[in-house]
Amino acid sequence: MNFYFIKTPKFIRSFYKEYIWHIKGDKKEIYLTFDDGPTDKITDFVLDTLKKYQAKATFFCIGKNINQLPNIYQRIIDEGHSVGNHTQNHENGWRTKNDTYLQSIKNCKNVAETFLKTKKEEDKLFRPPYGKIKRSQAKKIILQGYKIIMWSVLSGDFDATISKEKCLQNVIKNTKKGDVLVFHDSEKAFVKMKYVLPKVLAHFTKKGYVFKAI
Repeated sequence: MNFYFIKTPKFIRSFYKEYIWHIKGDKKEIYLTFDDGPTDKITDFVLDTLKKYQAKATFFCIGKNINQLPNIYQRIIDEGHSVGNHTQNHENGWRTKNDTYLQSIKNCKNVAETFLKTKKEEDKLFRPPYGKIKRSQAKKIILQGYKIIMWSVLSGDFDATISKEKCLQNVIKNTKKGDVLVFHDSEKAFVKMKYVLPKVLAHFTKKGYVFKAI
């Protein structure tokens, strides 16, 4: 597994000030986010678990997955969570030509709008797959009205080299109020995520935190 930061360093956040890494506020609020869905059964597990704790979250969805599982995408909306654009095919911005990348974002947006049973446009939230996006791409996306949502805590649920217990500690030890926390509702991450998510919700709810959508 490639090196990555669990807690995003301040120097990175300060260098990319145009992105949202953390949400300021005095209240004990945490912002759960889920990437790469919707995924059959896995996203339903996430939604069922969130409901138990009256928690809200933000789901950054891939267009091709929305296309395949529109009912699950609709469920995310119906249960009061936020949705965001995660490109049509999970493209790496660093390796993708700008026109192709921007078209992928547009395609994802079009799919999301097509399959919504109730007319609610996505909230103009975008998260680049792998967190990799060129400044030239970001500038154009922001001009289109998108907010680029990054993160302050990465759970590491996608990392096959760490245990589920380590993944849990990544979250427990590093998460504070206002943090944007990343999980994945994907097959690759499910073994760790299904263990960690209920424990994180229980731990922080007991401490008086509220989980909110962006």
